[in-house]
Amino acid sequence: MLRITELRLPLGHADDALRPAIVTRLGVADTDLLTFSVFKRSYDARKKSAVQLIYTVDCELRDETAVFARLAGQQHVKPTPDTGYHFIGHAPAGMAGKRRPLVIGFGPCGIFAALILAQMGLRPIVLERGRAVRERTKDTWGLWRQGVLDPESNVQFGEGGAGTFSDGKLWSQISDPRHLTRKVLTEFVRAGAPDEIMFVAKPHIGTFRLVGVVEKMRAEIESLGGQVRFGQRLTDVLIEGGHIRGVTLASGEQIAADQVILALGHSARDTFAMLHERGVHMEAKPFSVGFRIEHPQSVIDAARFGPNAGNPILGAADYKLVHHAKNGRSVYSFCMCPGGMVVAATSEAGRVVTNGMSQYSRNERNANAGIVVGITPQDYRQDGRHDGVVNPLDGIAFQRHWESRAFELGGGGYRAPAQLVADFIKGQPSAVLGNVLPSYQPGAHLTDLGQPGNSSLPTYAIEAIREALPAFERQIKGFNRPDAVLTGVETRTSSPLRITRGRDLQSLNVRGLYPAGEGAGYAGGIMSAGVDGIEVAEALGAAILGAQSNASHV
Repeated sequence: MLRITELRLPLGHADDALRPAIVTRLGVADTDLLTFSVFKRSYDARKKSAVQLIYTVDCELRDETAVFARLAGQQHVKPTPDTGYHFIGHAPAGMAGKRRPLVIGFGPCGIFAALILAQMGLRPIVLERGRAVRERTKDTWGLWRQGVLDPESNVQFGEGGAGTFSDGKLWSQISDPRHLTRKVLTEFVRAGAPDEIMFVAKPHIGTFRLVGVVEKMRAEIESLGGQVRFGQRLTDVLIEGGHIRGVTLASGEQIAADQVILALGHSARDTFAMLHERGVHMEAKPFSVGFRIEHPQSVIDAARFGPNAGNPILGAADYKLVHHAKNGRSVYSFCMCPGGMVVAATSEAGRVVTNGMSQYSRNERNANAGIVVGITPQDYRQDGRHDGVVNPLDGIAFQRHWESRAFELGGGGYRAPAQLVADFIKGQPSAVLGNVLPSYQPGAHLTDLGQPGNSSLPTYAIEAIREALPAFERQIKGFNRPDAVLTGVETRTSSPLRITRGRDLQSLNVRGLYPAGEGAGYAGGIMSAGVDGIEVAEALGAAILGAQSNASHV
């Protein structure tokens, strides 16, 4: 088959316009085009009055060799690459009695790690501290609607991980030479996700649909011999001679294991502390802090699409913004959620954390995004020094400090502190909302997010965001509108530490321990976490199958 890229058609093209466009591009008769399928569809909205759709299509031709020879050298016509997934091997039947690999955590990384291991016949055991996704959803709504937090079942902990209560974004800018993102998308579709995620440029699922998808993926793992256990919090690891030998759970149960995948998620703070105490190599890393900002979605649509705002193919508009402030800080938009809501995302009592979420329809009134400032370990180290190695747990202490401040500024009850953009820039407290109503539940409390001496974030972050908001107005008209709402605080943009691993994807100093995903510092979002889970499962599988193969030849 041949692949055509950069095939452009107007936004309002007829349903049957793609076939003649392909025939024209290839210079063949219509009868020579046997079949075609859309591999990718994106859009170019730089000229708002003439938005174009951009297609990548795979074509089956009557005489493909001759056509390709004639078009040799053309940049946008190439042989279709193999994007299928190829397993590295499968466990023989004689391995049934061997120690089973453990997967700690059942977010996107843990799900795909367990799925690949199960599909390879390695029968993983998954240990997830939170609850199954439907029970977890009820617990999460308990915080949002009644202000009641369950520290073990919330936005951060439970089946599906933090990505379940998000926009469900399924795109990433990671390098993907093996097309592992296609494996992720394919498995999601097999589990009930919409078919269109296979070809739209920025696929997403949304929370409600993710619930059913995650359940079906769990069922697939179990049908292949895997086991998924909920309410299983890891409290200790057994390390002997630099090799993992097992784990201990909060119940006191001990499970022997020679291979353990750590797919913890970025909020497993107690587990990070335990691993640090046990000497597992880890290091501090940069992350970002800031606020959520809300605008009417109609304002974003008009700014991005002009007269084409509201077109169902384009959907709710998103944006990606960055500003380099005078104080040397970078301010950027993070996890933009079109037609969504701001949600309470804490996992610890007495602290407020915000995040964004959208349903598949993206039809809520407001758009929201994190407006965050990059920070480094030197910013948050607790000993006040500016040289040498930072304690890997210092970033957690920094996050907790500002999350506790947000709880205080919100007035308790997990309400979040909020402020109108105009008042924030002027440095005065807000008293009355405008037309933009904050979506955060269990409620927002108007205050002064940047009050000197009682600020919700470090001074350098407040200064940088104040400078960035008017600058963003030049890119998105209406972004700096006076009644847009800032809600604090966004602190868990990524893990504050990295559980360092080598080229074989094992811990630098504990053999058999495979740090993975966002919590370990190797992913940022559903797609990249899923891909990392696949790669780590492959590395673990290769180690097991290689050892088995070597043993069979002794």
